Amino acid sequence: MIVSGYWPSQAPYEEFPLTEVLRRSAEEFPDKPALIGADGTIRTRREVWSYARKVARFLQDHGIEKGDKVGIFSPNHVDYASVFYGILLAGATVTTLNPLYREREIEHQLDDAEAVAIFTFSPMAAPVEAARQKLPRLRHVWPIDDLPGLVGGVSEDYRPVTINAREDVAVLPYSSGTTGLPKGVMLTHYNITSNVKQGLATEQVPSDGVCLSVLPFFHIYGMTVFLSTILSTGATIVVMMRFDVEQMMQLVDKHGVTNLYLAPPAILAMVNVPNPSRFDTSSLRAVVSGAAPLPLEVAARVKSIYGCLVTQGYGMTETSPMTNSNPLDRIKLESCGPPMADTFEKVVSLTTGQELAAGEVGELAVRGPQVMKGYWKRPEETRECLSEDGWLLTGDIGWLDEDGYLYLIDRKKEMIKYKGYQVAPAELEAVLHEHPAVLDAAVIPKRDLEGGEIPKAFVILREGFQASPEELMAFVAERVAPYKKIRQVEYVTEIPKTASGKILRRELIERERAKEKQG
Repeated sequence: MIVSGYWPSQAPYEEFPLTEVLRRSAEEFPDKPALIGADGTIRTRREVWSYARKVARFLQDHGIEKGDKVGIFSPNHVDYASVFYGILLAGATVTTLNPLYREREIEHQLDDAEAVAIFTFSPMAAPVEAARQKLPRLRHVWPIDDLPGLVGGVSEDYRPVTINAREDVAVLPYSSGTTGLPKGVMLTHYNITSNVKQGLATEQVPSDGVCLSVLPFFHIYGMTVFLSTILSTGATIVVMMRFDVEQMMQLVDKHGVTNLYLAPPAILAMVNVPNPSRFDTSSLRAVVSGAAPLPLEVAARVKSIYGCLVTQGYGMTETSPMTNSNPLDRIKLESCGPPMADTFEKVVSLTTGQELAAGEVGELAVRGPQVMKGYWKRPEETRECLSEDGWLLTGDIGWLDEDGYLYLIDRKKEMIKYKGYQVAPAELEAVLHEHPAVLDAAVIPKRDLEGGEIPKAFVILREGFQASPEELMAFVAERVAPYKKIRQVEYVTEIPKTASGKILRRELIERERAKEKQG
């Protein structure tokens, strides 16, 4: 059974640079606030476009050429969009880094991406400067939080660069793989502009809306939904640097926020905020969940407390990211919804790869104009998941109902999703192996009400060595981003493996779930 997009076809899809999204919006809504900082700083669309052109000229004057990779290492900021589009106007490719990254993670991504420059939030510059010593390609580090000062005297007359929308990579976000360190996902200008058009076709982004951005701009969810889709309309984006439920509710009240796009942990916090009637939330029209499955009970509670529409969608970095969304007039709370316009989906057998019927459980495969070009410098991994005729094997397990609505069950990939962030078990296992007391280790997802899943480690200690669980957890925490931290350690005498030495994580997961049932 192959299901097609619920919404009318949006073909043909124009082939133009992603920067056209901002240019057209600035032309149509020049004086409408594009972004408002939590501190009240406002950037109109005219100003965002002006700064973007200055950034482009600034980069070109510093030798940045078409195809160069330029990083952004910053929390959400009112000038993030200008830097993002300025890099693209210069003909370069943007690679966004998680602002929680530590030195070793920064070094890996910038080295793998072959980045030549990076914009950094000044208070977080230290690990970038430390990593820079091992990155001979990295020629420039600039502050993003003093953009007016940085490009104040720079001309807006950048040198236009010819872009092949279907082939040229606009952004290179990094997605954690099952084999260890994150890998670059090549998303072309065409991929993202197509996804913007698909998102607008759902008519869920009103031009008169006020949308609060808790979602990080570095993540593909925030990048496409906010920096591209919402920015292309006349809607206003209220920017939060980091999630704080009290501040979020205050901003909803203060700015009359109409649309919230959140990951399930943020929605759970919204449900549990003490005395929500303290805040005027009457402006809220919709709460949209993404990045991880939303429990039905939590969805129902949000709808009951705030009296607004609640819906969830589905996507992944490799699909720019939007592939599924619930139509607002036919919401099935427990489902991610049907495919977007011009998106095709099927569920295939985990053993034979054959197409399955409605209701049968297997791996989801997706095809559409938003599907990535491939993994950066990883042709073999690209071939493993992306067929020549454009079908992407998502690694997610689920089923489709007779109406074409998607229901997710589990992940074929052994990723851990903590508060919407992807955590690779193999990466944490590699860090544990650096500890002198650790002989072997396996990391699995453990169910958790607040985080969705947390990383739990099973560890075998070397004979004659000792290390407490707290010591091992601290050892890992010093070397990875906070969301990747191991939350539990259990000592074992054996870790189940295949004949070839691959860890049987599924067996450990089943054991853990059996223990949970026993209480």
